[in-house]
Amino acid sequence: MSDEAPPRIVTEDGVVAAAVYKDGVRLADVAIDDAGAWARRPGHVVWIGLYEPSPQLLDRVRRQFDLHPLAIEDAFKAHQFPKLEQYGESLFLVARTAQMQDGSIQFGETHLFVGRGYVVSVRHGASRSYAQVRARAEARAQRLSEGEDFILYAILDFIVDNYFPVLESVQGEVEQIEGGVLSPIMEQSRIQHLFDLRRDLLRLRNAVAPLVDVCRGLERTDVVAIDAEMRPLFRDVTDHIRRVQEGIDTMREVLAFAFEASLMNAQMIQTDIARRLAAWAGIIAVPTLIAGVYGMNFKNMPELDWRYGYPLALLTMATTCALLYRQFRRKGWL
Repeated sequence: MSDEAPPRIVTEDGVVAAAVYKDGVRLADVAIDDAGAWARRPGHVVWIGLYEPSPQLLDRVRRQFDLHPLAIEDAFKAHQFPKLEQYGESLFLVARTAQMQDGSIQFGETHLFVGRGYVVSVRHGASRSYAQVRARAEARAQRLSEGEDFILYAILDFIVDNYFPVLESVQGEVEQIEGGVLSPIMEQSRIQHLFDLRRDLLRLRNAVAPLVDVCRGLERTDVVAIDAEMRPLFRDVTDHIRRVQEGIDTMREVLAFAFEASLMNAQMIQTDIARRLAAWAGIIAVPTLIAGVYGMNFKNMPELDWRYGYPLALLTMATTCALLYRQFRRKGWL
């Protein structure tokens, strides 16, 4: 194959972009069936982006770069835990992506195949297009000339950076919930939303945390030619991941406090209501008792014939109720 750039091709189903680069400069788009030959030429790097490809397309990619069948199977089925695996002279990475859709966090996956002369990204589910990653990389030819290690860094950095808008969106909702914590009664819908946010944040943390080990593995691997000056870039990605983790943990603590405070507030309201009911029950018990005793109509009750018996009973009821009411008011029960 000559160094002459191949003709521009029409992107097929599942292929977002497929191009070959030399010394950081894009030569042109390439066909999938020609990608392997270009990747084997010195100084050339093939960068292929796929979105929910078919098994047939993945098999064609596998044959071009001699990818491991198990990695191809994982890339097709998706639903993988973030990880870094080595297959011969190539690496297979899985990273989880996240986006806010309809007020909740939607998750996707990106699978990356990295080897000498090629990078293949396979996206599934909720994920922003990597077109802008490619555009920014092409605008920095000097960095792109670093080859597959810089492309890998650019994609991982983009994935991690897209966690921050999700966190900001969730933070706004968390602040609204926090502001309504001391309301007399938290509505059932708000409680359900609180639980949904905590669940989404936990899923986000489970997606983010393993990337720390992935980046550490990339700093130590000798399979892909990651230059010494490039390794700090992966440490920078690790720092961003930790910032995301801290933000997630902080918001989960706030939501936990909000729920506990709401629960304590509800218990205080119930306790106050119980005290009031108990106070009124105590007040009403006195006249009920007196009226019940004198309502039995026994014959041998001398005071029944006493001229002042009835006024005295009423006065006793009123006085006792007034004293009890005053005492309960002083204690804050009424």
